Amino acid sequence: AMKLTAEVVNSAPVRFNPLDERELCLRGLGISVIENLSATRDQFDCLDLTENQIRRLENFPRLRRLQTLLASGNFISRISPRLGEFLPKLDTLVLAGNRISTLAEVDALASCKALTCLSLERNDVARRPNYRRYVLHRFPALRVLDGTKVTRTDREDCEAFFRTEDGRALELSIRS
Repeated sequence: AMKLTAEVVNSAPVRFNPLDERELCLRGLGISVIENLSATRDQFDCLDLTENQIRRLENFPRLRRLQTLLASGNFISRISPRLGEFLPKLDTLVLAGNRISTLAEVDALASCKALTCLSLERNDVARRPNYRRYVLHRFPALRVLDGTKVTRTDREDCEAFFRTEDGRALELSIRS
């Protein structure tokens, strides 16, 4: 395992990704804890933390520029409920292939007000009944979930479901 030191941050490759975002690549370094990211001096639109050993999505400094966070293939099971305070522009979050198992954990992302694209594929939570409906209900601005466009039909179905007894019961069970 490698510690994410200021030195690691400063020597990591920087590139422009296909979306023309300035990206810092910290892929596959065996990082287990997010730390020292203030060393980025908020110079990046995209941060790639794919395929590390991160367990908790937390401990970010305030990065006003960051829009895309790639963190698939980690061991993330916990998300800081204050993530959006520190990453106010975060609009794309890729958490595929992690260990997020409950809808309550997804709820922790509610502070991410700018989120329009979210991927939670290959997490246990994605197999839960009414998963897609619940996520769309909690994130009205979402345009893409798990690689699939959110349609008007999706939205209508989701609204209808949360007016039913089952929908209300689901919401209560998660909030309690």
